[in-house]
Amino acid sequence: PHPAQTCQVRGPDRLTAVVCGFPTHVLARVLITGGAGFVGRHLTRRLLERGDTVVVVDPIAPLTGGIAPADGWPLFDPRDFDAFSFVEDDCRAYFRAHPHERFDAAFHLAAIVGGRLVIEQNPLAVADDLSIDAHYWEWAKTAQPGKSVIFSSSAAYPVSLQRADGYRLLTEDDIRFDGSDLGMPDLSYGWSKLTVEFLSRLAYERHGLPSVCYRPFSGYGEDQDDTYPFPSICKRALASRGADALTVWGSGRQMRDFIHIEDCVSGILATMDAVDDGSAFNLSTGRLTSFIEFAGIAARAVGYAPAITGTSDTPEGVFARGGDTARQAAHGFVAGTTFEDGVARAVAYFEAQASGGAQARTSR
Repeated sequence: PHPAQTCQVRGPDRLTAVVCGFPTHVLARVLITGGAGFVGRHLTRRLLERGDTVVVVDPIAPLTGGIAPADGWPLFDPRDFDAFSFVEDDCRAYFRAHPHERFDAAFHLAAIVGGRLVIEQNPLAVADDLSIDAHYWEWAKTAQPGKSVIFSSSAAYPVSLQRADGYRLLTEDDIRFDGSDLGMPDLSYGWSKLTVEFLSRLAYERHGLPSVCYRPFSGYGEDQDDTYPFPSICKRALASRGADALTVWGSGRQMRDFIHIEDCVSGILATMDAVDDGSAFNLSTGRLTSFIEFAGIAARAVGYAPAITGTSDTPEGVFARGGDTARQAAHGFVAGTTFEDGVARAVAYFEAQASGGAQARTSR
């Protein structure tokens, strides 16, 4: 709407924007832990654009992909918004210093995580996530945020359901905390995410703290850290333009459910008020794509068709990890970006960066 058509009405607790007489969005004060990372940057942008006040807390730790705002976020500058503030600190220290700070919502993304190499080769560093999550819930008991939005992972799903000799799309009910067999999650990162989901259930049952958990599958986008396969494969396709051959990690037959980061954020904002008891939503497309297929899509976007093979000597993780979409769809969310479109968009962005053209920022 034109600004002249918008007014603001203050209610008992928060500010509501009213357009042409109809409420459109409750302007909220939100906290994002780990907000300088890949997911956090996109979430920050969407919340600021809809009018929320956003406090990002992030220590810019190695191996996390976090970028300080002063160093330049790739796709937009949050400092252009008066409602943005950044605290460069470990969220655990922030919690200790601000035990009673009030937020309408807290998006808890803080974690030690990187690509597959980090998960497999540095599992004890990932286990520090247990401490981060425990501190979050201790803080939430006192601070009482209006809603806790907790980021779990598809790594929490049992690896037995993701093997070459038997796999299927994973449903939210494949993880149950009712005494059923949980199964073995994916290494220490998967265990830490199972634990934060269990804590979310306990926080609601014992303390009445409303929350929702998200299990993102393979999120991707132009500004993702190069330790992840998406930018790595796209850039390799560009660098090998015209070559007869292109390689990918592992066998190349392993499959993932790739979902664009903007779709992830849309899914979160569309469904976060649907549950309060710590239940989970997948963030997925339901489409499985092998890494060989992915590299072929990237090469075609660049303009050539090489033979693609796996290296077979680098980590590939589980064979097939894809997420059922029924629960998301039942609550009004369906991912809208095809993988081909997402790859083409990223290739164009990387090509513009490599050519030293205009500043490579994209719009949603």
